[in-house]
Amino acid sequence: MTQPAYNELNVKITPKGDKFMTIKVGDKMPDLTIKQATANGPMDLVTSEFFKNKTVVLFAIPGAFTPVCSAKHLPGFITHCEEIMDKGVDQIACLSVNDPFVLQAWAENQKVEDSIQMLADGNGDFTKAMGLGMDLTALGLGYRSQRYAIVVRNGILKHLDVEPASSCSVTSAEHILEIL
Repeated sequence: MTQPAYNELNVKITPKGDKFMTIKVGDKMPDLTIKQATANGPMDLVTSEFFKNKTVVLFAIPGAFTPVCSAKHLPGFITHCEEIMDKGVDQIACLSVNDPFVLQAWAENQKVEDSIQMLADGNGDFTKAMGLGMDLTALGLGYRSQRYAIVVRNGILKHLDVEPASSCSVTSAEHILEIL
C-alpha cells in the first residue's frame, strides 16, 4: 500500500482510491454536478457541459475568505481577467469546497464580475474526483481542496499546477498568463 502523502501543514492529502494520485495532463475532466454561485442563487452546473467546446482556466482554493485566497489568489484573477480572456480563454472559474452562499458572499465582497464563475464543490465531490483534496479536520477546517490551477480545452486537462495552501505563485493569474 502507498504511504500517505502530507502537505506543508503536515496534513494528510486525501487518497484517490487506494493510491495517492491526481488527475494528469491529457485526462478527461470528471463528469458530475456541482453548484454555481450566482446573483440569483445556487444553480446546478454539470462539469462535462461546463468544460465542453471551450477553453477554461479554473483555479481552486482551500477556502473562501481565507487570507491568501482573499488577499492574492482571487484578486489576481480579477485584475488580470481581461488579459487572460484575450489569450483565447472562454471562461475563468474559481472552485472551493464551500457552499454556494459563502462563495456568493465572497464574490460580492471581492467585487467579482460575471466573467469569473464561482463554483461551489460543497461536498468535495469534484475535488475528490480530481484527487486534489486535503483533510484539514485536525485544524478544525474539514475537507478542503488543495490550491491548484488548471487549463482545460474541450474537456481535456492541458495544464495543471498544484502548490501549498500558504503559497500563491504557480497557481496565480500572473503565472497562468505566462503559460497561455
